Amino acid sequence: MGQMELTARDGHRLGAYAAAPAGNPRGGIVVVQEIFGVNAHIRSICDRLAAAGYPAVAPAIFDRFERDFETGYAPADIERAKGLMPSFQMDACLLDVAAARDAVASAGKVGIVGFCLGGSVAFAAATRLDGFAAASCFYGGMIQKFAGERARCPVQLHYGADDASIPPENYLDVNARQPDAEFHVYEGAGHGFNCDQRQSYEPASAALAWRRTLDFLARHVG
Repeated sequence: MGQMELTARDGHRLGAYAAAPAGNPRGGIVVVQEIFGVNAHIRSICDRLAAAGYPAVAPAIFDRFERDFETGYAPADIERAKGLMPSFQMDACLLDVAAARDAVASAGKVGIVGFCLGGSVAFAAATRLDGFAAASCFYGGMIQKFAGERARCPVQLHYGADDASIPPENYLDVNARQPDAEFHVYEGAGHGFNCDQRQSYEPASAALAWRRTLDFLARHVG
């Protein structure tokens, strides 16, 4: 499908990338970006989910303050992306996530998968929005801020044991306060271990986390 436009409940229009399966859908998935925008990595996640039978939509959640932003993972890219974070507001972002949810709702149950910032957004969606059947959250450092909130759907959490930006006291606190969540820590993996475009890519952990994610979605979405 490629590029599309979504309209949030407050009237904000944002871009999105959408991928559709070849056959009958198993359910829909919202994919939430890292701080690097709906870039090639996030589009590839949508494509992989579509290949597994799920229509997938990745909303451009930075469109509220930087239209069509996307970048790679070089040091300069990282600093540029970090510079946008002071403009990020979770409540506004969840309006955009809800618009993406509605865009794939005709496929059946809807899940959400997020990475880095998107992992935290996916968890917030699980606790603050209705209409999600499952949330798989990869290395979301801000999840700890919301860990006392009750999830409205099953949650799966993925962390790298060697993540310099998310220390054990962060994810262990999340685990303690979310005892019903499916919790995985990957030894030898750092932040962003699932992304094959980052220096921190760890193939074995990425493959295992992806298998677990697809199994989780199969159980709860379809």
